[in-house]
Amino acid sequence: MSESDTLVRYIDLPEPGEASRMELAQGPRPQPGADEVLIEVAAAGVNRPDVLQRKGVYPPPDDASPVLGLEVSGRVVACGESVTRWRPGDEVCALVNGGGYADYALAPAAQCLPVPEGVSLEEAASLPETLFTVWHNLWQRAQLQPGETLLIHGGASGIGTAAIQLGKALDHTVIVTAGSREKCDACRALGADRAICYRDEDFATEVKAFTEGRGADVILDMVGGDYIQRNFKAAAPEGRIVNIAYLKGSKAEVDFMPLMLKRLTLTGSTLRAQGAAVKAAIAKELEQRVWPLIALGRIKPQVNHRFALAEAAQAHELMESNQLIGKIILVP
Repeated sequence: MSESDTLVRYIDLPEPGEASRMELAQGPRPQPGADEVLIEVAAAGVNRPDVLQRKGVYPPPDDASPVLGLEVSGRVVACGESVTRWRPGDEVCALVNGGGYADYALAPAAQCLPVPEGVSLEEAASLPETLFTVWHNLWQRAQLQPGETLLIHGGASGIGTAAIQLGKALDHTVIVTAGSREKCDACRALGADRAICYRDEDFATEVKAFTEGRGADVILDMVGGDYIQRNFKAAAPEGRIVNIAYLKGSKAEVDFMPLMLKRLTLTGSTLRAQGAAVKAAIAKELEQRVWPLIALGRIKPQVNHRFALAEAAQAHELMESNQLIGKIILVP
C-alpha cells in the first residue's frame, strides 16, 4: 500500500441531520497541494458553524473538504512544493477550510500559526477559528478603538470568552450578556467589567446605565432576532454592530430610525467564505498583535471539554445544549 493509499479515520456525515448521523469512517490520507501542509491532528476545535453544517444550513464552499472541522492543531508531516515557512515536525495550529474532524487534515500554509508559548498542543486547537473571527470582526471590520466600550453577546461561548480576554488585554471596557449566573460569573472571572444575565435583566437598559447613558461603541452579536432592534438602543452614537451568527433567527421586523439618528453602522461577516488572501492577512496580524499577549498569559485558551474523535456526536449535543462555557475539542 502506498503512502497516498494509507487509510486514516475521519468523521463522516452521510446526510445532514441530527448529531447521531455522524459516524467514524476511513479513507485515504490526504495529500497536500502546492500551497498546503498536511497536519497530523493532535486536536480539533468544535464550533457552532460545524453544527450548522451538520444540519445542512451552512454548506462548505465548493473547493473545501465536506468533512466537518474548521480548526486543528498538530504536527506538520508533509508540505506542498511551494511551502517555504513550515517543515515536517513543526507544531502548528491552523484555520482549515474543512476536514478538521480527522486524524490528518490539510491546511493552507498561510493559515497556519506556531503554537503559542505556554500553550499545549491540544489547547492550541481552540484558538484559530475563534481568534480569526474575533480579530477580523472587532478590530478589522468594526475598527474597535482604544478606550471604547465593547458589548459581547454570548459571553460564555468560545467566541465570547476569547473576545473578553482580548478586549481587556487591549484596555477596553467589556460588557457581556450570558444566560445564567454561572456563565456571568465565568465571564467576570475572565475580566468582563459587567455581566448581564439576559434572562433576568434587559441588556439594552443595563448597558445604558453602566455607561452613564452613552451605550456601547461596538457590539458583537451572534444572536440576531429581536436583539437586532435592541442593539440599536444599546449602541452609542457612531456605534458599530457586527453580526456573526443568528441563533434567534436572521429575520426580524426592525425600525431603522435609530440607525439614522445615532449614525450607526450595521455589518456582519462569515469567515469561511472569504478568500485565502483575507485569511492570510488575519493570520499575520494575529501573530504580530495577539500571539505575544497569549505568551504573556493575558489570553488563555478556554478548553473546558474534551472528547475522543469517535465521540463527535456527544460533543455536538453538548454544544447544542447551551450549557457550554468555553470551548470543546476532539482529540484523535
